[in-house]
Amino acid sequence: MKAINRRQAFALGGGFVMLTLMPMAADAEVTGDAAKWIEKFTGGKQPVKGKISLDLPEIAENGNTVPLSINIESPMTADSYVKDVMIIADGNPNAGVATLSFTPMSGKAEAAIRIRLATTQNVIAVAKMSDGSLFTEQKTVKVTIGGCGG
Repeated sequence: MKAINRRQAFALGGGFVMLTLMPMAADAEVTGDAAKWIEKFTGGKQPVKGKISLDLPEIAENGNTVPLSINIESPMTADSYVKDVMIIADGNPNAGVATLSFTPMSGKAEAAIRIRLATTQNVIAVAKMSDGSLFTEQKTVKVTIGGCGG
């Protein structure tokens, strides 16, 4: 009997969300510029507001560990699902924070992570759907103690 690896176990267990922390400094084209990160992710298309629920504290006492929960409205079927969600922090030295990848097997397009924020800034989420449509949402977080080196 062949042993299954961890990835196969998650897939068989009902679905999964793959969180890929992006190598922020490795991509010189977009380092530090939120608009460039978004343009690269969307291919230049303009995302519309809606479908994304972004839960962040209004005030973060410590920018090193800011909790973020995200939920995107989607039936998560083979015909209609959330493919990817990019999280951008427009005040960080490198704006791209994380990319979340989903499949129809995920069941729900939601995740909870902790992010690092350098200073008070906007946190932006952009969702790419399986049909190519794009949605966005943003919230401002006031950071009282710096996260990225402060």
